[in-house]
Amino acid sequence: MSVTIYHNPVCGTSRKTLEAIRAAGVEPEVIEYLKQPPSRAQLREMIAKAGISVRQAMRNKGDLYVELGLADASLSDEALLDAMMAHPALIERPFVVTDKGVRLCRPVELVRDIL
Repeated sequence: MSVTIYHNPVCGTSRKTLEAIRAAGVEPEVIEYLKQPPSRAQLREMIAKAGISVRQAMRNKGDLYVELGLADASLSDEALLDAMMAHPALIERPFVVTDKGVRLCRPVELVRDIL
């Protein structure tokens, strides 16, 4: 099975998700998305396949979210994607992509659905 995790090693949820994947006997491709962010098309596809909105895929904690005024409900999906492309730290984590689907694994247990 092919498994890819878009990982941030300083994030506890991301680390626990990686541990859960490995505990299931799978060694995933680990992409540290802050160093190697997905393309806009990849991110859009992951969001769609995960069945979530662009806003749900955006990290809303931290100063950057506030500074950029991203809580504004009138912002379009394209504007939110623009922000995530410019600032990959705004992409919520961890996204996990497998042959069985895509999940934003918050909480960690969601990874079980696609392993």
